[in-house]
Amino acid sequence: MSAADERSLMSPPVTRGQMTIAIGVSLALVALFVATMPYARLATQHTEAILPAYAAAIAMLELMTAALLYGLFAVQRTRALLVLASGYLFSALLVPMWVLSFPGVFDALGLDLGLQVTAMVALLRRLGFPLFVLGYGLAPAGTVRGRFAGVAVAKCVLAVVAGVVAALGLVLAHREGLPLLMRDARNVAELWRYVPLAAFALYAMGLAVLLARRRGPLDIWVGLVLVSLAIELLLISYIGGAIRLSIGWWVGRLYGLAAASIVLLVLLSQTVSVYAGLARTLAAERRVRQNRLIAMEALSASIAHEINQPLASMITNADAARRWLGREEPRLDRAEDALRRIVEDGHRANKVVTGIRTMFLKGAQERVPLDLNRLVAEAVATASGEARFEDIPLLTRLAADLPPVIGNAVQLHRVLCNLIENAIDAIKAVGDHQREVTITTQTIDTGEVRLDIADTGTGVDPALAERIFDPFVSSKTGGMGMGLMFARAVVEAHGGRLWVSPRLPRGAVFHFVLPAAMVPPERERKEP
Repeated sequence: MSAADERSLMSPPVTRGQMTIAIGVSLALVALFVATMPYARLATQHTEAILPAYAAAIAMLELMTAALLYGLFAVQRTRALLVLASGYLFSALLVPMWVLSFPGVFDALGLDLGLQVTAMVALLRRLGFPLFVLGYGLAPAGTVRGRFAGVAVAKCVLAVVAGVVAALGLVLAHREGLPLLMRDARNVAELWRYVPLAAFALYAMGLAVLLARRRGPLDIWVGLVLVSLAIELLLISYIGGAIRLSIGWWVGRLYGLAAASIVLLVLLSQTVSVYAGLARTLAAERRVRQNRLIAMEALSASIAHEINQPLASMITNADAARRWLGREEPRLDRAEDALRRIVEDGHRANKVVTGIRTMFLKGAQERVPLDLNRLVAEAVATASGEARFEDIPLLTRLAADLPPVIGNAVQLHRVLCNLIENAIDAIKAVGDHQREVTITTQTIDTGEVRLDIADTGTGVDPALAERIFDPFVSSKTGGMGMGLMFARAVVEAHGGRLWVSPRLPRGAVFHFVLPAAMVPPERERKEP
C-alpha cells in the first residue's frame, strides 16, 4: 500500500477547537498544580472516610469508559480500541482491593490485609495502565476479524478479569512476603522510590508513541490522560513528600479523577453528537419516505413513460434500419446510425432501471469505514467509457490525507456515478468549448470530508437550483428527475449535505460533505 493509501486511512485531523480545549485543560491542570505546591506536605486529619467515595467514583468512571470503548469497537474494529478499553477495565477492577486494604478505612470491619497489599495493588495500577496505553499506541495495523464484535470483546473482558484475579490472588497468597513498599500507614519505604520513576518512564514512552503516530483526536485525549497521571504522581510522590493523606496526596487524587474522566467525557460528547446526527438522519429519512408515498402514483406513471420512450424509439430505429438494409442498394451508413441510436436507447433504459433498483437494494443500511478517494476512482472508471466516447476528460484532484467516512459503498458509489453522469450529460448538451469534469476531495475545518464535482456544461438555472433535488424536477430534456432526489436522500442519510452552485464562467458544481470517522479503521494485514 502506498503512502497516500496509508494516509487515506487516518482519522480526521485534529480541529482547532479540539486543540483549544486540550490546551485549556492542560493549562488548568498546571495552574492547580502550581497553586497546590506550597501546601502539598500539610497533613490532613480523619480523611480516610472519603476514600470509599473516591474509589467508587474512579472505578465507575473507568468502567464506563471501558464500556464505551468496547461499544465503539463494535463500529470500528481496531485492535487499538480493544487494548485501550482493556486498560481501563484492568485499572477499574483493581480499585476495590486497593480501597478495601487501605489502612484505617475498614478497620471497624476487621479488614486488615497489611500495609504492603495496598501498595502492591497501587503499583499494579500505576504501572499496568500506561502499559496498556503503550499497547494502544503500538497496536499492529489491521482490524479484528470475526462476524460478531461481541465475541472479541467477551474474550478481552474474560482475559482481563482472569489476569486481575490471578494477580490479586498471588498478592494475597504471599502478602507476608511482599517487598517492603510502606514503612507505616502514611510513609513509603525506600523501595517505593523506584515505582514513580518507572511510571514516569512509561508515561513518557506512551506520550512519545502517541505524538509520533498522531492518528487522530482520541490520541490527544489519551495523551492528556497521561499528563494528568504524571502530575498526580508528581504531587503524591515528590511535591507531597510521598506522605499519604496529605494535601498534595489528595489533590493528586483529584488529578486521578480527572484522568479517569477525560476520555469518558470525550466519548459521551461524541455519543451525543452521533445521536444528534442520527436524529437528523431519521428526520431526513422520514421526509424522503413521505415524499415517496406522495409521489408513488406519479412515480409509477413516470417509470412506465420513461421505459416506454426508449422502447418506442428502439422499435422505430430497428424498423428504419430494416428498411435501409432492405433496399436494392442498402444504405449501410443510415442503418448504422439507426443501430447506434438503438444502443443509446438501450443504455438509457438500463440507467432508468438501475437508478430505481438502487433505491431499494438489499443491505442499503450496512455501514463500514470507506475510503472516499477509492470510491471516486471506481466511479470514474465506471463513467470513463461514455466520457471517452464524448471526448470529455474526467480530472481528479484527491486529497492525499483524506480521512475515512462511515457509509454504504453501494449507495455512495451510485451517488457518485449519478453526479458524474449528470455532469457528462450537461457538457454533451453544449457546443464546442472547454469540456471537462473535475472531481475534488478535501478535508474542511469542521473535520468533515468534502467532495466537489464541477463541469463546464449548461449549468443549473438559479430559479431551478432550490428545486433540482425534488422528485420529478430535472434540467435535462426527457430527464426522469429521480437521480438527484436519490443522491440527496443518500447523502443526508449518511449525516451529510448535498447542494449545487454555479461555476464561472459556465457550468455547475455539485458539492457534498460527509462526517469523518473519529477513530481510524486500520488496514488489514494481507494473508500470505
